[in-house]
Amino acid sequence: MSKPIVIGYHLTWTAYGFWLPNDPRGSMSKMVATDVIAELGELHYGRKRVQSAGWVVRDFRDQAEEVLKFPILRFTAADVDIIACSMAEVILRQSYTCYACVIMSDHVHILIRKHKKRAEEMIEDFQSDSRLRLRNIGNRDWNHPVWGGPGWKVFLDHPDDIRRTIRYIEQNPVKLKIPQQQWEFVKSYDGWPLHPGHSPNSPYARRLRDSREGKDETL
Repeated sequence: MSKPIVIGYHLTWTAYGFWLPNDPRGSMSKMVATDVIAELGELHYGRKRVQSAGWVVRDFRDQAEEVLKFPILRFTAADVDIIACSMAEVILRQSYTCYACVIMSDHVHILIRKHKKRAEEMIEDFQSDSRLRLRNIGNRDWNHPVWGGPGWKVFLDHPDDIRRTIRYIEQNPVKLKIPQQQWEFVKSYDGWPLHPGHSPNSPYARRLRDSREGKDETL
């Protein structure tokens, strides 16, 4: 049974200090480089299926803040606007197609359509440009880290996955009872690559049919 083709990437990364390698929630890190951080807790590769209580995460962060080299800084409204301008420029320059984006006070979510660049390269594009802008404007000292690491990626291979992820990203501010964000660089999702007028014989459509037929044969 052939697998569907990846059509989008859900990319996430955090501000400095907000998701350390040995965070109680788990992480994508395979090592803790600093002894004082390693002493705060055990390393767990990947997101834990059973998540720690909120107070456990807050206690871990409080302890981490005491030993981190730099203070933990949340993004202000001004920072968010600067980051948004940076993301708009990167999207235009790299010809990315963005279907959803939210810039929270301590992390970012963005959904990008499949592109010739790898997910890791996309995250680096966004982080590098926004880091430079924040420092040039004076919203971060030059020696203070802006982002907390290379981030995470989730591969999406069906329009339903895209739609579900869009809803998840858009609800991030709502969960904290703050207004939803609307950015000009975000395009409405039209169901691509199964958008109106798509070719039923496109590589994606054929692969999707093959995967469905494979599932039917196993029933």
